[in-house]
Amino acid sequence: MNKTLADGCVLRAAKQEDLGSIRQLVLGAMLDPTQLRWSQFLVIEYKGEIIACGQLRTFEQAQELGSLVVSKKWRNQGLGSYLTRNLIKIAQKPLYLECLGSRRANFYSRFGFVSVSWQELPRSLKPKFGLSNLARKILRVPFYFMCHGDLTK
Repeated sequence: MNKTLADGCVLRAAKQEDLGSIRQLVLGAMLDPTQLRWSQFLVIEYKGEIIACGQLRTFEQAQELGSLVVSKKWRNQGLGSYLTRNLIKIAQKPLYLECLGSRRANFYSRFGFVSVSWQELPRSLKPKFGLSNLARKILRVPFYFMCHGDLTK
């Protein structure tokens, strides 16, 4: 697993002027475009272009890792893994996420995330994950709710 960035790539906290690029990446990946607050994002930049992003949303009892996207031409180079490790490292509360499909769930399990049931989610996350839970129950959409194994934060 690559623990360093490719030459010329820089990991940094997002700035307000990055929001357009972040929004473009998130929409291009067909992820939830709501609650995109630039101040919650880490980005990876290459020659002035945002090529990857991910955020930590803070809730009352937890944080959510979300909006993790790597630009298509930069995929399979370890950028998503690098971002995930760094977001986990800076999390201040128990860390959760929701993802669609077993492929994404398998990706996150490599970093210590484990599947949890709807009942195990903190109360503060249930409104955010509510539509996914409904789609999972009624339409059998393969949504996964996951928690980082290190709940001692």
